[in-house]
Amino acid sequence: SHLSTQYCDGLRGPIVIYDPEDLFLSLYDVDDENTIISLTDWYHDTAPSMVISPSIGLFPTPSSTLINGLGRTLDGNVTPLAIINVVQGKRYRFRLVSMACDANHIFSIDEHDMTIIEVDGVNHEPLTVDSIHIFAGQRYSVVVTANQPVTNYWVRAEPNIGPTTFRGGLNSAILHYKGADMADPETISTLSNPLDETDLHPLDNPGVPGGSNPADISYYLDIRFVTGKNVYTINNATFTPPTVPVLLQILSGAQSATELLPEGSVYVIPPNKTVEVIVPGGVAGSP
Repeated sequence: SHLSTQYCDGLRGPIVIYDPEDLFLSLYDVDDENTIISLTDWYHDTAPSMVISPSIGLFPTPSSTLINGLGRTLDGNVTPLAIINVVQGKRYRFRLVSMACDANHIFSIDEHDMTIIEVDGVNHEPLTVDSIHIFAGQRYSVVVTANQPVTNYWVRAEPNIGPTTFRGGLNSAILHYKGADMADPETISTLSNPLDETDLHPLDNPGVPGGSNPADISYYLDIRFVTGKNVYTINNATFTPPTVPVLLQILSGAQSATELLPEGSVYVIPPNKTVEVIVPGGVAGSP
């Protein structure tokens, strides 16, 4: 759900559209509902209550990280963790999905490399890494070969905020080899080959829109966070719901988006023009 902060409270889930002409089909043996890995931050208070609470600070701090909906907290309760089952010798296409509300994560699987083949729905030249820094809304497909001894291995998602330890199974799931006892792993993390996003290259690169010519139109989107109001603005405008429902406006004769939405909500782009959008970033929580 993208209505306000609903998805932060759990109204979220992955959607996978399988390509019948997958170019990488020969690289893996298994790709099904059991190879989807979702990452989320979890809060012990509801999102609306945290947004309006003056004691929260700039941004709420998550209580824990959930992998496929399961995780542990610092209170010491040993709750079940997500189990990702594999068979030694098989190759798995794991579809990594960040459904986080705010946190970003460094994802890894102890003693296993990951070969990236797809990023946000775009096929890429295969790239092998041992960790991926993934942000809210991003998706990666990675091929992992179950080529290690039969036992259990930690699957780790280290968040940038909240409890960042892995002690006691925090921020973790379990990669379970068929034939191994069901128990928390004893493996350690030894990362040396993190993803550098400049090494990602799409299989089909159409080039920059408009070629080498300057853009016909440039839009500068200045993103700011308004302290005290807990809202973001783009060029000093923030989202404001229409005072009259959109469908009722249309029935009353409104014809264009500029008539339907408050001032500052719509940028009119002319057809057949090259448009440059500049987003400087740098504000906490912004792109």
